[in-house]
Amino acid sequence: MTDYGHRLSFGLSLTPAADAFEQAQRLARRADDDGLDYLAVQDHPYQAGYLETWTLISHLSASTSRISFMTDVADLQLRPPTMLAKAAASLSLITGGRVQLGVGGGAFAEAIASMGGLPRRGEKMVAFTEESLHLMHQALAGGVVRMQTAHHAVTGYHAGPRPPAPVQLWLGAQKNRMLAVTGRSADGWISPLNIYVPPEEVPWRQQLIDDAATAAGREPSSVRRIYNVIGTIGAHGEGPGLNGSADMWAETLSDWAVRLGFDTFVFWPAADAEEQLSLFTSEVVPAVRARVASLRGQR
Repeated sequence: MTDYGHRLSFGLSLTPAADAFEQAQRLARRADDDGLDYLAVQDHPYQAGYLETWTLISHLSASTSRISFMTDVADLQLRPPTMLAKAAASLSLITGGRVQLGVGGGAFAEAIASMGGLPRRGEKMVAFTEESLHLMHQALAGGVVRMQTAHHAVTGYHAGPRPPAPVQLWLGAQKNRMLAVTGRSADGWISPLNIYVPPEEVPWRQQLIDDAATAAGREPSSVRRIYNVIGTIGAHGEGPGLNGSADMWAETLSDWAVRLGFDTFVFWPAADAEEQLSLFTSEVVPAVRARVASLRGQR
């Protein structure tokens, strides 16, 4: 089994659609009240119907008191890494440490170009992303930040403020080179949705991350593992992703924790979000915590 032993955490994905803003506010408050760990917001600013992700997160943070926020994932080709680190550190300070950064190299090159971004692809995108992780780690630690490469020209930025709690950098990745970057340079791996990276395709990806971490002198267990899971709780018919009773969800997520190595599950409801959130927080989450604790105690 591949269980890295981390405390389990659970999140809810909020759509940044402008016409769903009021629902996002309600869901954020309920997730906060119900004890979830994260609210996750995707980042596709080239979608005309979507709100800008950082603006939405900043607004929602003011109406919640406990829950943390994560970008799932912020597009580094449209968000200069030193500026993104500055924004994350600032919001972390304002919210008392309730910020983590999920980042990605930018999967949609033409859409990035449509907004005036430089559409890096292939090896250039991978190198740019890994350098960006190093820049952000430096910037979040404070002090003077410098990097002169083909992709970055940072000549001596005095970084700050320092966040009151660590802002982790979790990398969204699914292909070999970016998974290796995750193992070498990121604080965690964010897997795409379970319909894009199904459970049977997870083990070799985890192994690739582990091998890269070991080669870089890191403990594989130091890398967090986050799974975006779409589906419907209580559904017995067809639908995207995971569909079934709350007990089936609890059994499945428990298996994915102890056998596949995930420590965090971000729920993407495929049906009525408010009803699904209630089922997730009241029935699925406590059952997963109990089952995983039991399975860990049996070893």
